Parts: sequence; structure tokens; C-alpha cells
Amino acid sequence: MKILMLNPPFLPKFSRPQRSPAVIKSGTLYYPIWLSYATGFLQKKGFEVNLIDSPAEGYDLSKTLDLIRTFNPRMVVIDTSTPSIDSDAKVAEAIKKFLPEVFLVMVGTHVSATSEETLLKYSWVDAIASREYDETLLDIAQMLSRKSRPDSGSLEKIKGISFHSDGKIVHNPERPFITDLDQFPFVSEVYKKFLKVENYFYSITQYPEITIVTGRGCPHQCTYCVYPQVMYGHHFRHRSPENVVAEFVYIKENFPQVKEIFIEDDTMTVNRKYCQEVCKLLIKEGIHMTWTANSRADIDFETLGLMKKAGCRLLCIGVESGNQRILDNIHKRLKLQQVQEFMKSARKAKILVHGCFMVGNPGETKETMKETLDFAKKLKPDTAQFFPLMVYPGTEAYDWAKGHGYLTTSDYSQWITESGLHNCIVSTPVVSNKELVEFCDNARRSFYLRPSYILSKISQVITHPSETKRIVKAARTFFKYLFKRSDSGPAKD
Repeated sequence: MKILMLNPPFLPKFSRPQRSPAVIKSGTLYYPIWLSYATGFLQKKGFEVNLIDSPAEGYDLSKTLDLIRTFNPRMVVIDTSTPSIDSDAKVAEAIKKFLPEVFLVMVGTHVSATSEETLLKYSWVDAIASREYDETLLDIAQMLSRKSRPDSGSLEKIKGISFHSDGKIVHNPERPFITDLDQFPFVSEVYKKFLKVENYFYSITQYPEITIVTGRGCPHQCTYCVYPQVMYGHHFRHRSPENVVAEFVYIKENFPQVKEIFIEDDTMTVNRKYCQEVCKLLIKEGIHMTWTANSRADIDFETLGLMKKAGCRLLCIGVESGNQRILDNIHKRLKLQQVQEFMKSARKAKILVHGCFMVGNPGETKETMKETLDFAKKLKPDTAQFFPLMVYPGTEAYDWAKGHGYLTTSDYSQWITESGLHNCIVSTPVVSNKELVEFCDNARRSFYLRPSYILSKISQVITHPSETKRIVKAARTFFKYLFKRSDSGPAKD
């Protein structure tokens, strides 16, 4: 049986798979990593699977439909996001028109949080596979292999799905999270078969890069973070160190052009012992590959030193705010002093740091926003991003904004601008969405146009030629936006 996995067409370079989907100012375009893991899993189980990433390939709807028509699948799996959901549904409808017997499944953060709403609005979608969907898709595929026409009785046996039945929406019990992650084929094997690594770019990594995960889930309770709340849960499940290192070897042998591996776990360092075991094995096996990972700003120097020795070049950390009360409000479970100590340790270990800063959370004022910018300059990360709070259905942050009447619109397409950039749709009585956006624009200029920062980048290019390609590629896109005013989103209803 044939299965088509689709990252559907939308805006050029629309980065749907990331936590906050949009067209990114730095040119970042994520791999369709979760579709890719499911692709490899279904192939391993004996199904004929094809993976199409339309935004990365530049395919429009017509080209995408031609490819699907040629493949003639029995089942189509469509990834979704909040700002693109209407477009994603229209793609599904177009597929259904020329393949009326195809079984259409939607996956992703948005539909996981809005399954009832989505199925009521888009009647041609057959099912939604919520949360972690690899095994759910396998059950659907095996059911379709046995039955030419699926019935409600068959669908009711599949955990983790929502579907239409006799004019009603049925929500089956949730599926337990997968514990054995070593059973998945390497995602890099899927990339090699279906994707072009040169199409993908992450501004904080050396180009070209390959993105993998060593684990799923995160125990922390940050109010804004969509993956743990909507997709992969709050329990960290990880691959064995041997399995991770084996994939490093595979990448090294099969992708000679790749300069870096990006470990896209929510927090790779959340299990300190596991992180150290992976690093020790990388060192023992003499892999010598550069990598970057997401981390919290609470890692000790000993672990950082081990990570550096194992090939870690940079850590991406969520600082979020320079005000302790706001960090407490968003359940960050992090102290400002810890962040400062982490930065000192990272510098000592010679690991670069990308700092993420966000304004608009509960308790935000113009004064706390200034504290955040001042704190960012004090920390001196290698790079930094400043964004207004982006809230997505299924998160505590979304419920807070909606419950207090702070959302400026209920139209999901307004989560991005016409060109696909992030839009600010949260406006509080204290700080408006326009003020949040203006602050972020000014903060970027204030951070990046400091003479000391510019000199440090020039020095970095001279002393570390390997960084040149990344810096130039990111800067070429980023600086087009640096002096432009961003759209502040729709006015409040």
C-alpha cells in the first residue's frame, strides 16, 4: 500500500515544522523532521512511502498535485500549522477531488489541539492523528490494507485519532507515548532518500546541517512551549547513546558536505547523565563531528566541557526575560543568576550561545522589556533573537491570552503577515501588540549594531573561517529586515 507524507505548499520558505511556524527573517528553513521519522517508521513496517516537502522544493499546489497524482497513494498524511491551517485544508480538499477514495490524515500541533474544530470545519478530512503520531499512522495504514472502505468500527479501535462518524466527531482515547526510540530508522536515512540537505538552513548552525533528535518530551512546564504541551509530553524519552552515535557515524559517512548536526530535542541536556553518556561515547569513538543543541541555561561547567570535547559548538538557550517575576510567571524554573553563571561557564568551555528573548508574557511592562534588552546585552550571547509572545492553541499561554481577552483576532491566518513573517496577535492593557513589535525591532538593532558586537563578528570571521559561510548566509537575509518596521498585527476586535 502506498502512503504519501506531505509538507504542503504554502508561502515560499515557510518553515512549518518549527515550534513557531513562519517565514523566518534569518532564512531558516526546518527539515520536516516529524514527518520524516514517521516516513522511516512506516517504510520499516513494509509500506511504500513517499515524502514531499513542497516549501523546501518550491513546489506550488499544481506541481504538488501532479506528483501526488503520479504516485497515486491510498493514504495521504498532511502536516499542519496554526497560520497555514486554512491553506493546508484546501490542499487536502484538492487531493480529495482527484483521489476521492484516498484516506486523508492531518497531523501536527495545530490539529492536535483543535481536532473537533478542524473536523467540523473541514469535512473532507478523514481523520486527525493527534500528538505523537508514528504508531497511530501505522495502525491506520494496517487497517486500510485490510479494508477497502474503512468503517467506524475499525476506526474506533485506533488510539490517538479523531474522525467523522454518523454526523458526529469521535475522539478515541489518547495513545501512550512511545518509549523505545531506538526502533526508528535514522532520520538522516530518510533525508538521504527523499530530501536535499542543501535546501535546509538554520542560522545558528554551520551550513549545510542535518537535524536529528536524541529524545522526545520535556519535563519542564514553560507556558508558551507547544511541543511538550501538545505533541510529545512532559516525560523525556531518549534513544540509547549507542544509537545516537551510530547515526553520527552514518551522517559522517553518507553526507560529506554536512558541516554540523543540530540536535533538535526540546532540551537535550535535561537528563544530565544521559547527555554525558552520549558525549563520552562520541569522544571514545573518535567521531569528530561538530554539533549544536537546545539547552537550558543551568548546565554546569563540567558537563559543558565534556560537550565541547565531544564536538558541541553552540547551545541555543531560552532566556526569555530579564525580569525574575516574569520568568516565574511562565514557569521557567530558572533564576537570572543561573543564566549569568551559565554564560560564564559556556565562555570558559568555549561554547557559543544563542539567546532567545521574548516579550509580552504575564506581568510584562515597558520597564520589564527594557530589563530584558539590558540583560541580553549584559549576557553577550554570540547571537540573540527578540520576539513578541506567540501563542498557539493547546498551550497555557494561549489559554491565558484568550481567557483575558488579549487576542487581537481569532483568524489563524493572522498569526503571520502577508509575506509570512511572525505577527503579534497578543495585546494587553499594559503593552499593546504594536508596542511589543516596535520593541523587538528596536532591540534587534540595539543588540546587533553595537560597535563592540560588529567588531566581534569581524574577528570571528577572521579567526574562525568555518563560521564565515553561516554568518554571511544569515546576515544576507536578516539585514534586509533589520531596518524595516515589522507589522504589528491586526487591531483588537
